[in-house]
Amino acid sequence: MGLKKLGVGVVGVGDMGRRHAHNLRCLVPEARLVAVADVAEKRAQQVAQELEIEHSFRSLEDLLECKDIQAVVITSPDKFHAQSIQAVAAAGKDILCEKPIATTLADAHAALAAVAKAKVRLQIGFMRRYDPAHESAMARIEAGEIGEPVVFKSIGRDKDLPPISAYQSGVNGMLFYNSSIHDFDLARWMMRDGVREVQAYCTVAIRPEVAQYGDIVAGVVNLMFERGAVGNVESYVQSLYAYDVRTEVVGSKGSVFVGSLQKTPAVFLSPHGGTEILADHFLSRFADAYLAEMTDFVHNVLHDRPLRVSGEDGLKALEIAVAAERSYLNHRPFEVTRN
Repeated sequence: MGLKKLGVGVVGVGDMGRRHAHNLRCLVPEARLVAVADVAEKRAQQVAQELEIEHSFRSLEDLLECKDIQAVVITSPDKFHAQSIQAVAAAGKDILCEKPIATTLADAHAALAAVAKAKVRLQIGFMRRYDPAHESAMARIEAGEIGEPVVFKSIGRDKDLPPISAYQSGVNGMLFYNSSIHDFDLARWMMRDGVREVQAYCTVAIRPEVAQYGDIVAGVVNLMFERGAVGNVESYVQSLYAYDVRTEVVGSKGSVFVGSLQKTPAVFLSPHGGTEILADHFLSRFADAYLAEMTDFVHNVLHDRPLRVSGEDGLKALEIAVAAERSYLNHRPFEVTRN
C-alpha cells in the first residue's frame, strides 16, 4: 500500500507560488501537486511544465473543478486573498493562504465566516514561526530563560527597490500589510500577549512618488502590549545591502536575539555588500521555514490534526496593521480594534 498523499493546488505562481509548488512537488512526501493556476496563463503553463504536472489553469475557479484537490495554497496578490479564501472554502477544500488574510477587517471577517460555515481549515502563511532560529528562541522564552518578556524589537528590511509598477498595480497591501504584518505576528507569538495600542511613524522622503499610491518606504511602529510590555517594529523596502530580518525579546532576566547578517556581525554595509556573506532574498533566508511550514500543513490536514497558525492569528495581525495605518494617517496613537 502506497503512502497516502494530499492533493494540493496552488493559485498564483509568482516567486512565492513557484516556491510552494516546487516544495509540494519535490520535497513534501505526503503531498501530490495536482494543479497550478495564474491569471498569466503562460506562466501557469510554464510552471506546470517545469514541475511535470498535467494541469494548469488561468483561474482559481477552474482549478477548483479538479476533483483530486483536497487543499489549496493561495499565493495570489494581497487584495485577492479574502475572496479566494471564500471561494476555496465554498468548494469544501482546506486552505493555506499567504499573509495577509485580507487588507480590510471586513474582508477578513467575511473570509473567516466562510471558513467556519464550510467547516474547512485555514492556515495563514506566517512562516517565521517555522524558522529554526525563531523556534529556538521561542523555546527559551517558553522555558522562562529570559524571565518575563518586557521589550520586543523587530527589523524587516527588504533588499531590492520595488519598481513603481508594483505600487501602481494596486493589488498589494501597503507596507504594514505586505511586510510588517510578519513582525506583528511575531510580536503576539513571542511575547505571548496581545497588542493594545500602536503609534506609527512613516516616511517617503527618499521616494516621494510612492505617497500617491497610499504606501510608504519605511515605517516604525511602537507597540504597547496588553500586560504592559512595549515593542518596536521597523520596516524598510530598499535597504540595498541585504535582506535583513532580526528580532529580539528582552526579558526580566535576559534577552534572546534572532538573526544577524552572518554568525558574526557585519562591520560595514553598503550597496556593494559587506564584510560577511549576506542574505539577498526572503526565499533564501527562509527556505527551511517555507518547507517546514508546508510539510506541517500537509501532514496536519492529511491526519486531521490542528493547524499550527490559524485564521484567527491572521486576523489578530491584521488588526495591528490596520491600527498602524490609522495611526500614520491621523498622526496619533491608535488602539487595536477587535470586532
